Amino acid sequence: MTHDRIPATVRQTYGAGDLALAASFAGGFINFGDWQGIDTTSPTPEDRVHSQEQLYRRVLRALPAPAEQLRLAEVGCGRGLGAALAMREFRFAAVTGVDIHPDQVERARAVNAKALATFPDRLAFTLGAADELPFADGSLDGVYSVEAAQHFRELTGFAHEAARVLRPGGRLVVTTFFSSGPEVAERLSILLASFADGLDVAHPLKDFAADLAAAGFGNVTTESIGANVWPGLDRYLEDTVPPGHWARNFLTAWRSGLLDYHLVTADRD
Repeated sequence: MTHDRIPATVRQTYGAGDLALAASFAGGFINFGDWQGIDTTSPTPEDRVHSQEQLYRRVLRALPAPAEQLRLAEVGCGRGLGAALAMREFRFAAVTGVDIHPDQVERARAVNAKALATFPDRLAFTLGAADELPFADGSLDGVYSVEAAQHFRELTGFAHEAARVLRPGGRLVVTTFFSSGPEVAERLSILLASFADGLDVAHPLKDFAADLAAAGFGNVTTESIGANVWPGLDRYLEDTVPPGHWARNFLTAWRSGLLDYHLVTADRD
């Protein structure tokens, strides 16, 4: 995997920029969080970490049981804290975190050294792209991705690669924010700098669902979880980013129907 495959904004944000160090992503999980049940009157950094852990748990609970028999890959694992949580709390047979950025793979191995030592044959981190996964055909029981797909340049290749590496009956679980349609891309770029500079891509949810069906997935489900994400996130951002910061516009974009946060599941036919 070469740096040429990594979009410039992604290379900077997750390389030298190391987004995990930003106050808005306390704890290093780098996701917007599932704030359900968390008191957001005056949210603390500990609450922020809890929200990010909860988002992972929501995704991992969507995988079939029994967990102990599942061989999984996380696509876009970042620092690998979610993959380590998956092993620690769910005791999957194996979890391999995959990331396109070599700096993130190195960080994942360093940050999770204890977990890697605890699960030496079951937890691993490796370089790979969403449309070029480093696994044999039909070798996995599950593939999941937590707030990474918005960085993928296109989702068709991801859908086909997930289908390739999953055994028949295997499950894909993806959570991130999707646009309501191609017609809102320009408005999102005006509201949100991450869309304007190319860090995020405005993938329409309906297009991704169609990609999954075309790739050989059935039982495709999409669930809006935005009510558990955007208000809590915005309340935390209120205390952690400067007044008028563009990130506060995620709540506006959601309320305006331009985007939403979804949990997507699909089973390999």
